[in-house]
Amino acid sequence: MIGQVAVRRFPTLTVSTPRTEVRQLVAADAAAAGDILADKLTRRWLPLADDSGPIDGHAWCTDLARQRRDSGDGDHYGVVRREDARLVGCLWTRRTDWGARLTEISYAIAPDARGFGLAAEAVDAVAIALILEHGFQRVELRVAPGNTASRRVAEKAGFSYEGLLRNAGYARGARVDLELWSFVAADLR
Repeated sequence: MIGQVAVRRFPTLTVSTPRTEVRQLVAADAAAAGDILADKLTRRWLPLADDSGPIDGHAWCTDLARQRRDSGDGDHYGVVRREDARLVGCLWTRRTDWGARLTEISYAIAPDARGFGLAAEAVDAVAIALILEHGFQRVELRVAPGNTASRRVAEKAGFSYEGLLRNAGYARGARVDLELWSFVAADLR
């Protein structure tokens, strides 16, 4: 067909690590996902206006995830802690460029699960799976300067700092610079 581009559906992904399982979110995750995304510290770094309302956990886990997946742009995942089978984090891919075989990962971890390395473990596993199992060549993280916890996740997950994207994001109700971090296929050698 001339002038039409086939839309690629984002691949189904389930990844297990020693302490977590990362899987697609389902409707039963709605309450926990809503709580994670409503956390004050998490909201500080999300690209939301200060006066925006809460994120609808049910929509996040179902309709919004399905729309992102079906459009080929990305997907929404849950980070489940193995020791108690509790959803302790949300991870999502977006800004997927199928021609360049790249996508961006974002994440949020429940307050009581922070500081234990679960985010870095999950992000690393997803990045590796996207490259090895799904043919991606590049996975990016964008971190607002000042978000030191997210910078530590990027470092521990094996991402490389590439530089500052000036005025490239939105956080705390205003435009912000974003640090660009990447994990590429060559990093696996």
